[in-house]
Amino acid sequence: MTERPKSDFMQVMAERGFLHGCTDAEALDAALAAGPVTAYIGFDATARSLHVGSLIQIMMLRWLQKTGHRPITLMGGGTTKVGDPSFRADERPLLTPEQIAENIEGIRRVFAAYVAYGAGETDALMVDNAEWLDGLNYLAFLRDVGRHFSVNRMLSFESVKSRLDREQSLSFLEFNYMILQAYDFVELWRRYGCRLQMGGSDQWGNIVNGVDLARRTDQVELFGLTSPLLTTADGRKMGKTADGAVWLDAELTSPYAFWQFWRNTMDADVGRFLKLYTELPVEECDRLGALGGAEINAAKIRLANEVTTLLHGAEAAAAAEATAREVFERGGTGEDLPRLELGAEEIADGISVAQLFVRAGLAKSGKEAKRLIAEGGARLDDAPLDDPGRMLDRAALASPVKLSAGKKRHALVTLAE
Repeated sequence: MTERPKSDFMQVMAERGFLHGCTDAEALDAALAAGPVTAYIGFDATARSLHVGSLIQIMMLRWLQKTGHRPITLMGGGTTKVGDPSFRADERPLLTPEQIAENIEGIRRVFAAYVAYGAGETDALMVDNAEWLDGLNYLAFLRDVGRHFSVNRMLSFESVKSRLDREQSLSFLEFNYMILQAYDFVELWRRYGCRLQMGGSDQWGNIVNGVDLARRTDQVELFGLTSPLLTTADGRKMGKTADGAVWLDAELTSPYAFWQFWRNTMDADVGRFLKLYTELPVEECDRLGALGGAEINAAKIRLANEVTTLLHGAEAAAAAEATAREVFERGGTGEDLPRLELGAEEIADGISVAQLFVRAGLAKSGKEAKRLIAEGGARLDDAPLDDPGRMLDRAALASPVKLSAGKKRHALVTLAE
């Protein structure tokens, strides 16, 4: 946009770094300034939780509601049965209806921490596209919707083109996904007056298809807005670590591990992440992000506390910080560390420290655990380990034992009572 946005929502998107692309920024800004606008983001139910990589979109929905508009969290109960091919090297595994329903229920709990659901004008709605996709008549759909799509144009979208350029198979099932997503937008317009679809920049082609379809079928102008695809300062995909995805469900990633992920943010990312993932004023985000030396660690703790509070609550954030201070500053064990509980029968003949590191999730295999120990990266109760074959018996595990992999990953091993 050439001028400062008139609407609060577009101001937030621009100032905090959410804005990447928009089909008609000035017209959307005018609509947002005129009154409540309904907008949606779609999430396929491919897992029982979303991970940190989806958090930027969730924050967009939160800001939308905070600035006086109505968010829709669209669950892909229907499209998950197909799978989005965007920028993937292969086809997603197909899930059963029962798996999809279980995943949707898990994701619902995550959303409830960020947006308020209800029946009010700006209360959020959760909608499942299976409501209209499951009952589609194939021939009628081809006649009424499919005829508006050009295969030539669909092949030109980067998400499809990159797959074909690499000579990787793209099934007809996946190729239909973009048509179904476009149809979702039209259905949400017809059912709920939804005028805006948001998503990551990798969804641009799918979003534009929806805008075009609405113009052709309903003669209405809808809008699309995308956020940048984030990577960390060292080029890693946001939300991915050496141990896998950082989940937003406390049962999959503990509040302590979630807090630690943000505490370990690279210096160069602190200011940017504060703007995107917290609600601190932009000026404060800039001030904290500009700190240097040891002071930047205080900014990282602030980031970890703010993000964890939004998802898990202030008590969980405070407990995670207290655990971290106990572990790192005073060499304690920390009550909130991830725990491995062993039964007496499991250690009847003793258990090697290498096995413990694998069982505790600090190493993916015995080979990796042995390498970690050999390279001096493993500690037992803060003392260096040098023998991967060292055995621990019941007496050695009578009290909780702390395992450490490097400086940032820890776990407690306890015996079942």
